[in-house]
Amino acid sequence: MAKVFTHGRWLVTPGREADFVEAWTDLARRAGELRGSERPTLLRDRERQNLFLTFGGWSDIEAVESFRASDLFQGAVTRLQPMLESFEPATLDEVDWT
Repeated sequence: MAKVFTHGRWLVTPGREADFVEAWTDLARRAGELRGSERPTLLRDRERQNLFLTFGGWSDIEAVESFRASDLFQGAVTRLQPMLESFEPATLDEVDWT
């Protein structure tokens, strides 16, 4: 079975970048303890310093759905929302290209 990935495009309110990194890092560390999650990656655009991209692998869609329904994720959304101009999430399936 192919892995599932989550991806996010986060446009942070200018001046809130450090707050965002701190809050996202806290979420990522705590989510890393959950079943089926892998260590996520946080990327920052070089030219648009308030644009961040994230991605992470999961064992299956059930692990993603469990995470998104968790108090941990819901609390993080509440904490992150005031820092954001926009957020675009995606759930992606790995494609076997061999």
